[in-house]
Amino acid sequence: MKTVVSLVLALFGFQVILSQSNINDLLAAGLEDAERYTNDYLAPVSEGAMHSISNGWYNSGESKPLGGFEISIIGNVSSFKNKDDKKAFTLNTADYENLQFVDGSTARPVSTALGDLEGIRVFVEAEIAPGITEREEFELPSGLASEDINVIPSAFLQASVGLFKGTEVKARFFPKINTDDIAAGLYGFGLQHEFTSHLPAERLFPLAISGVIGYTHLDATYDFSTTDIIAGQNQRIDVVMNTWVFQAVASTKLPVINFYGGIGYMTGKSSTDILGTYIVQSGPFQQTYTDPFSVEQDASGVRANIGTKLKLGFFRLNVDYTLAEFNNLAVGINFGFR
Repeated sequence: MKTVVSLVLALFGFQVILSQSNINDLLAAGLEDAERYTNDYLAPVSEGAMHSISNGWYNSGESKPLGGFEISIIGNVSSFKNKDDKKAFTLNTADYENLQFVDGSTARPVSTALGDLEGIRVFVEAEIAPGITEREEFELPSGLASEDINVIPSAFLQASVGLFKGTEVKARFFPKINTDDIAAGLYGFGLQHEFTSHLPAERLFPLAISGVIGYTHLDATYDFSTTDIIAGQNQRIDVVMNTWVFQAVASTKLPVINFYGGIGYMTGKSSTDILGTYIVQSGPFQQTYTDPFSVEQDASGVRANIGTKLKLGFFRLNVDYTLAEFNNLAVGINFGFR
């Protein structure tokens, strides 16, 4: 079965098959243990995905004039290759009611959804009747790095239109795509206002300076399959992400090749709902759970980027790099007028 992380990839057309353990197996340890583990496991990939989808709002400090437009295909990759702190977390069995390590450890690093630690086995054990003890073992899931994947991608269409003096509106969209076990889509809205357009001699001023605000919404559903430990119906994860970006942007004003950069702040929230019916059919804690729990993650931080844009008539190409909690490379293919 795919890991939960494949949701983030497949939602943008990356078909990555990851044969890892299932996080729904954690319900064999009880509801509280499963919720605690899932929160720590998913937090880094949720944070990285929010950083990824919030990029690409601008490629110039100049706002388009009235009637000017640009249609863009934008791709982002947010890297976590050197972020070891995002690839693992310390699981301390003292924080869990029932989960124990098979090797006898009381605390050790385990993989997050971005990580590569494999083969870590845990167990739950309890007395189900006087003198009768039942035990269930299973393997904790690994993550993307175990498949040599060290980026979180995103992609979408974006359109920008100039309105009144110095003001440009933007919209981004990724159509709802359904595969056998994944459905996902994205949309967003933005506003850019060029402050230098109000200068008396703005055509002679060598730089364009503007402010940008952008909102992005992503929703996705991932369908689980049953395992030897967990049976049930309609098992799925629903993910909703909302991000806001506030940027100050400056760029050169040359005919063909320009350079731009910005500094600002991103804030976002992710909600992950574990939905469906889960029947724990093995181990000492055999129960049935319906829509067992939800976990939420926040992401925020300062960001800065620098990029360049090539303009050849109707065709434009831009590339930029963002320094943030998850560094990002963005490439835009643009078609525009004015």
